[in-house]
Amino acid sequence: MGTPEFPDLGKHCSVDECKQIDFLPFTCDRCRLVFCLEHRSYIKHHCPKADRNDVTVVICPLCAKGVRLNPDKDANITWETHVNTDCDPSNYERVTKKKICPVPRCKEILTFSNTLKCRDCLVDHCLKHRFGADHKCPGPKKPESSFGFMSLLNRSKKEEQKPGRAPATSSSKWASSFLNAASSVRASAEASVTKLSNEISQKWQIAKDGVGQTSNSNDQMEVCPQCGAKFSSVTTLVDHVEKVHEKGGGNRLGGKKVTIDACPKCSKGFRDPVALVEHVEREHGGTSRA
Repeated sequence: MGTPEFPDLGKHCSVDECKQIDFLPFTCDRCRLVFCLEHRSYIKHHCPKADRNDVTVVICPLCAKGVRLNPDKDANITWETHVNTDCDPSNYERVTKKKICPVPRCKEILTFSNTLKCRDCLVDHCLKHRFGADHKCPGPKKPESSFGFMSLLNRSKKEEQKPGRAPATSSSKWASSFLNAASSVRASAEASVTKLSNEISQKWQIAKDGVGQTSNSNDQMEVCPQCGAKFSSVTTLVDHVEKVHEKGGGNRLGGKKVTIDACPKCSKGFRDPVALVEHVEREHGGTSRA
């Protein structure tokens, strides 16, 4: 069988009555034997492992659950194992009971293509009663708050106002304690705000006073010896004396003309030359020259 170039070319059919040589043989995926074109199917060559990969599921009449049969195991043993371990008869009504439309006197069975959920009441109805007017829809539900804080406080206040009421329950005690805590927190917050505003006002007043004092100290650098006027520089003081005190009778002190000399170092004015010399020697190292 075969040729020198292809020694494995062609094989005999595994069926005893056939044994035909086939150059394109078929290998069964269950029994792994070789067959010709005529006997390649499971039925033609009576394959003993034809149901090896078959999936057979039997519905249990007691619990309505599916039981898979194992090809390598006896079906009676598989069934007995299910009845003794996994079977639950109470599940039968829950599985087999069909859901119908909740509208009174409506017997329509709700299936995949015959069911519509109402957007307001969120209940499944049949297509005939899908509108709110047909199934008397109560309307959308009001959203419930996660915690009825105000209702709890109002209820506790009403209970406190009732004459001859019973001793306060745990909820009313909790509400009163919470109110006390809230009042104390509010009082402390108001006190802190008041203290902070006072401190800010004090700082602002101190800053304003400092600015005023600085300006005043700068303005009080030179004083007129005749009238006591204050000037910021010697030049301004000299101009004041020449314009005011040298025009009339007040320009002389004791019948003499008032002369003001300025320090060449710091420009400070002096009426007496001796005082100017002493100032220069004391403040500027003993020399009166610039």
